[in-house]
Amino acid sequence: MSPEKKTTKKEKPEEKQEIKEEKTPKKPVAEKKSTSPKKEPKAQAKKTVKKSKPKIGPEAKKALFSPKIEKVTINIGVGEAGERLKKAETVLESITGHKPIETLSRTTSKDWNLRKRMPIGCKITLRGTDADEFLKEALSTRENKMADYSFDDEGNLSFGIPDHTLFKSQKYDPNIGIYGMDICITMKKHGYRVKHRRIQTRRIPHRHRVKKEETVKFFSETFKVEVIQ
Repeated sequence: MSPEKKTTKKEKPEEKQEIKEEKTPKKPVAEKKSTSPKKEPKAQAKKTVKKSKPKIGPEAKKALFSPKIEKVTINIGVGEAGERLKKAETVLESITGHKPIETLSRTTSKDWNLRKRMPIGCKITLRGTDADEFLKEALSTRENKMADYSFDDEGNLSFGIPDHTLFKSQKYDPNIGIYGMDICITMKKHGYRVKHRRIQTRRIPHRHRVKKEETVKFFSETFKVEVIQ
């Protein structure tokens, strides 16, 4: 018998049918309105122009660095409370025209019969025109002469008056007696406020502090005081 012939059929590849998709027209999408505020265009950066500092004139410079009177303190020490202290207060009030305050003891001393916070004197502080008017009268009691040792290194001045009746407005009263007083003059310059303020206190530099020579010159020109060495 003849061998059976194997017949193979070639399979044809299936034709893929291309399906044309019908293109449907797209609906226009409505734009969403933004509720957020429109951003304004950024402003152009301004060019910084360096301004020249104004020049200080000689008169303004002299006023900035020249010393002036900050305050004048007048003190009368009695050493005890009572009638003598009240009389001293009346003397100060009649001279200055202002009501004085009492000064209190800081320590206790049995030898001096003192206890802490005991009133032992009175004082008053003057500023401005009141201080200038009082100084003219006080310096006239000393014939406008002042010793060199009365000035300290910080430019302050202190001196004493042994008798309150040396003032032209005062007369001797046997009911009151005679009272002496100490006068302290505190000097300053422009800018001294930084050492007294509560916030960011600063020290005054040495170059800006009041010197002894400046105070002597100030009193000799303003009050015509003669300094005796």
